[in-house]
Amino acid sequence: MHPAALADSDLLKHCRLTRGRASGPGGQHRNNVQTKVTYTHEPSGIQAHAAERRSPAANARVALFRLRLALAVGVRAAVPPGDARSDTWRSRCSPEGRIACNPAHPDFPALLAEALDMLHACRADHAKAAIRLCCTPSQLVKLLARHPPALVLANRWRDEQSLHPLSP
Repeated sequence: MHPAALADSDLLKHCRLTRGRASGPGGQHRNNVQTKVTYTHEPSGIQAHAAERRSPAANARVALFRLRLALAVGVRAAVPPGDARSDTWRSRCSPEGRIACNPAHPDFPALLAEALDMLHACRADHAKAAIRLCCTPSQLVKLLARHPPALVLANRWRDEQSLHPLSP
């Protein structure tokens, strides 16, 4: 299972939490209390932080979501042969091949990771990846485009394979 798809408690077992002070707007409370939260995924070294809220708990939620997005882009997991779709993917992809998930939804990082893993396994061929994921190629590209670093990564892989870049 990809780290971006793990339950919060399982993912946090592999992370180091650090707190600190953040500069910038937010009033006197922000500068007096350590509200900045940074998570480091120890196996990969990938970090994500949040400091824009006054509440450390709110910043922790945002930082964990950002960490999931960073893991989705930065970590590749092996794709088994055959039907490799997760239950989350099946629940979010209609029989017509439409992928329904808002970028702010908690399932989005896991779906993004699954799409990138499949694209990587298919040597950046988005049509082949879409067939294996039972979605349309345009829906796959739209999913990747909702998180610009994912589209940049996909296009880098496509360039390495001498394929034209994907555009949203």
